[in-house]
Amino acid sequence: MVKKLFSKINEWLEDILRGLLGRMTPDRRVILIVTMLIVFSGLSVYMTVSSIYNFGRDRGEKMRIEQIETLKLRMEQQRDSINRLNNNYNGTGKFE
Repeated sequence: MVKKLFSKINEWLEDILRGLLGRMTPDRRVILIVTMLIVFSGLSVYMTVSSIYNFGRDRGEKMRIEQIETLKLRMEQQRDSINRLNNNYNGTGKFE
């Protein structure tokens, strides 16, 4: 049912566009396409620049960049495969 509705809307829009654009000369079509290209690319650039400019502006404070703190690991986590190689535990639990 929904597919039929979308199909009918698509056919209706296609008929309207063919009726409008079918009467246009090729020169007017090119002018229309170039105009639409300029307008949509201008909107795209505007939205990109404005979103970058307004990034983090609504938070009330400026974003701070901080250094990542080191993780405090439990003893079991310190004996993983990388630390075994570094500490020579080799999975036995004893230092060799």
